[in-house]
Amino acid sequence: MSEKTEGKNLQELLTHKWRNSWEHFNESEIKDVFETSEEYKIFLDKCKTERESADEIIKRAREEGYISVEELIEAQKQIEPGMKIYAANKNKAVALFVIGKEKIEKGMNIVGSHIDAPRIDLKQFPLYEDSELALLKTHYYGGIKKYQWVALPLALHGVLIKKNGEKVEVVIGEDENDPVFFITDLLPHLAKDQMAKKMDEGITGEGLNVLFGSIPYNDKDLSDKVKLNVLNILHEKYGMVEEDFTSAELEIVPAGKAKDVGIDRSMVGGYGQDDRACAFTALKAILSVESPNRTAVGLFVDKEEIGSVGNTGMESMFFENTVSELIALSNGSYSELTVKRALANSKVLSADTLAGFDPNYPEVLDKKNSPFIGKGITLVKYTGSRGKGGCNDANSEYLGEVRKLFNDNNIIWQMGELGKVDQGGGGTIAFILARYGMEVVDCGVPLLSVHAPYEIASKADIYMTYKGYKVFFEA
Repeated sequence: MSEKTEGKNLQELLTHKWRNSWEHFNESEIKDVFETSEEYKIFLDKCKTERESADEIIKRAREEGYISVEELIEAQKQIEPGMKIYAANKNKAVALFVIGKEKIEKGMNIVGSHIDAPRIDLKQFPLYEDSELALLKTHYYGGIKKYQWVALPLALHGVLIKKNGEKVEVVIGEDENDPVFFITDLLPHLAKDQMAKKMDEGITGEGLNVLFGSIPYNDKDLSDKVKLNVLNILHEKYGMVEEDFTSAELEIVPAGKAKDVGIDRSMVGGYGQDDRACAFTALKAILSVESPNRTAVGLFVDKEEIGSVGNTGMESMFFENTVSELIALSNGSYSELTVKRALANSKVLSADTLAGFDPNYPEVLDKKNSPFIGKGITLVKYTGSRGKGGCNDANSEYLGEVRKLFNDNNIIWQMGELGKVDQGGGGTIAFILARYGMEVVDCGVPLLSVHAPYEIASKADIYMTYKGYKVFFEA
């Protein structure tokens, strides 16, 4: 075996290549990777909406001994290091806390993800009949390519509040014996005009009408008999009437379960992986934390896909209010200054997904600065669009700190950026948390086919993201 040349030694010392995780896993780690991915697929199947995600997060937290902030307030119980606490926000957002040995005002280690995903919502008065077919009017949510949602098996998830105030949960299309729903498309033989349009015009927002039924109610003297038959089925099943649609939140999502992808089963394909890939890994990580030095926080919020607005998005006061309650329980009194110190001294991994390099579309990606599937958890210094507009640009000192933490703990990581400079862009919750003075960097799982009805993630990246979040919580 020939000795290394001076140039070869120098090259190894000075240059850097991102590592492929699969080439560095031992046999035990490979087993952990695949076991983690099985947990992950179950989570994806159970959590197709933000409400379902919040419910599952709280359920798992309570199983691990977490108690609610409300329970603590009612008991006037002072918080202590090692306590596990959760706060829920209107069934759509959750914060999990493991109280650290240091005072909260010294700062928290926060991993912040979102649990909403691009989808199609029903309008408030959706049901109508046309050409003896029953259909549902919709309004899409978040950034979708509308043409991807036609001719695809769809399920209906959500809640409705009946006129008597009763809340009813609805899931149709997930059980193997359930019907599914479709948005129809034109056959190629008649689609000459459609295919001549731009892709974003071929299927319109008002054209995303869901096929819902076709059997007429058995009464010759009525109009809209198919619609009536549908309403009758819904009334028999849920006790609802048409007016109940007006106080419902019903979401159309892809039907079916998450699946292994690839002959080697190395990837996961499923709906809503942006951002439930990061929500799952953050949840798994914080549930394994027992006695951190700094208070560890898993933050799972809503509305990121439409700007983090509303009373369940990151722009709301939910997180700040919850921290205020914990400080009051910790110190015996509330101090606005103490809350501000706690927030300003905190460090954050803004847990969101990123577009991985796709060899089918190299023209929109900078190959030297894109994350690759299978090369680990991805740090993103800045997001935004074009000239970094609307982003949080993490500072060098904090990036160096996270980089050292990952290297010291053998976390396989890479750096990434969202496409070429003038191609487009996007944002996360990072800039909102940064307003408090927190140190924030985006950090998550690279995906293929982001925002498509089915997205693809590497099992290696899911596992390494979980490991990365865990060491951050415990730092």
